[in-house]
Amino acid sequence: MATSSQTLSGVRPLHASPLARPSTVPGVYRAAARLLASNGLYQGDFVPDTFDREICVPHFLRPMSIVAALKCATTGDPHLTSLLSDEAIAVLALRLEVDGEGPLFGGIFDLEAHVDGWGDLKGRTTESAVAVLEAAADANEVFA
Repeated sequence: MATSSQTLSGVRPLHASPLARPSTVPGVYRAAARLLASNGLYQGDFVPDTFDREICVPHFLRPMSIVAALKCATTGDPHLTSLLSDEAIAVLALRLEVDGEGPLFGGIFDLEAHVDGWGDLKGRTTESAVAVLEAAADANEVFA
């Protein structure tokens, strides 16, 4: 018979570990860049097959949008938000231009739409999204 210390493990998967989650905006950008580099950039919604009709892979392992990667980097779930992910989205939105313009309004949903608009541009690649996140991390470390 196993004791409770043998059956209860304190080891969590990396994506669920609070120690693995970033605590700064540059850290969020670097973690999101790693997610995109490993999973790929998805253009459209946050992740492909959001309602799991055709894919049974967990959402955090699927290709994802930039906004979803920023959320997943802080919460472990591409659909959940946090204050840190919202801050990272806001700072990134102000750095990006879509058709020569910045975000139209300052609400979080408008800022998310602006970042998604940049990521959804035709010809946008995973590599370019990763490069933008890495550059944003470097720029924010300078100002920190």
